[in-house]
Amino acid sequence: MESPLPPSVQSTAAAPPDRAGLFARFGPGILVAATGVGAGDLLTASLGGSAVGVSILWAAIVGSVLKGFLNEGIARWQLATGTTVLEGWARFGAGLRYLFLIYLLGWSFFTGGALISACGAAGDALWPLSTDADTSRRLWGVLHSLVGLGLVWFGGFRLFEKLMAACIGLMFFGVIFTAVASGPDWGAAARGLVIPSIPRGGTGWVLGLLGGVGGTVTMLSYGYWIRLKGREGPRWLRTCQADLAVGYSLTAMFGMAMVLIGSTLQLEGSGLKVANLLAQRLGEVIGPAGYWLFLWGFWAAVFSSLLGVWEGVPYLFADFLRIHRKQPTPQVELRSTRAWRLYLVALALVPLPMLWVPLKNAQLAYAVVGALFMPMLAATLLWMNNRRDWVGELRGGWLVNAALVATLLLFLGVGLEEALDALRKLRGP
Repeated sequence: MESPLPPSVQSTAAAPPDRAGLFARFGPGILVAATGVGAGDLLTASLGGSAVGVSILWAAIVGSVLKGFLNEGIARWQLATGTTVLEGWARFGAGLRYLFLIYLLGWSFFTGGALISACGAAGDALWPLSTDADTSRRLWGVLHSLVGLGLVWFGGFRLFEKLMAACIGLMFFGVIFTAVASGPDWGAAARGLVIPSIPRGGTGWVLGLLGGVGGTVTMLSYGYWIRLKGREGPRWLRTCQADLAVGYSLTAMFGMAMVLIGSTLQLEGSGLKVANLLAQRLGEVIGPAGYWLFLWGFWAAVFSSLLGVWEGVPYLFADFLRIHRKQPTPQVELRSTRAWRLYLVALALVPLPMLWVPLKNAQLAYAVVGALFMPMLAATLLWMNNRRDWVGELRGGWLVNAALVATLLLFLGVGLEEALDALRKLRGP
């Protein structure tokens, strides 16, 4: 019988889970987790640690665990049905699908612009290309976007995996080393892990940590990456659970490390300037090694996020068009389609004007709409993965369902808080 998988992944699919190589087994989970750790999450964690200390460490763990269960729900659906989450949403009618497309287009523009700006700031901090900081940041931003486009377009998925592995290693070493070397209060840190509490004035920081770690739309890329690795059918669920556990453990470690770093410093401000301030303060505390290691770790975090979005998000657009045209599950990879390539180019080029044009109000308006995505994902997965006639033996158990309910309630709260905050800012003082 002819294999339903593309030739490029048949050999991978043939290997049973227990004989697969290390990155073949844990790679997709690490990829999706690394993509979800961006500049905003790292800076939020460090500012939270500076503002209220290490008592909020537990929030980085809880947020990562809940995102892990949410991503497990994506894998569970796909392995049970052989269809992507977007195909699952099609069962609710065309309205949900088109609503997601509108959101995806807005998310791609603003997230792409934010990633380009973050990479520009990281590049400028490492090696200024001009005496004018804004010019240097813009040059580095354009360069990162175009280099990312070239690497993803010409390099293929195997090169993408290798590049991400290198960035993750650099990010891990840089951030973890500076966290340990900064000399946090380890006794207080232990209490912050085992005794969950919300310090006075810390509610916003806790919500930011819970909701920020682990990505949003990029989690949907996981389904396409496991398909590229040949994971088809219920027997792969435990493998997916294992690699998601590894990936989100790393996410939790990065979040906790940034809280620890922030707890040893007095930080104020917002935006990407905080990264430079962090590096300077770490240089004063640790020495030149702390300054450079943190900057390289920060660069690796933002560039890996850019690479992950450039590689993963075009699958969503290509899959939407496939479903809209009522084409069957492709016998070739979506990566080879014109839709995937066009969306990759658009991701790299269309948001570039954000390096020059202030779009504060538009970004805030987008935040109001974007706050609805995570609750929608959690709610639909709860429904989809509990229909025995849809998912059969992979129907969610009590633990998975409890985690999804907790995730739904959490992100309803986080989303409402973000939406109200954005509306207050839109109205002005």
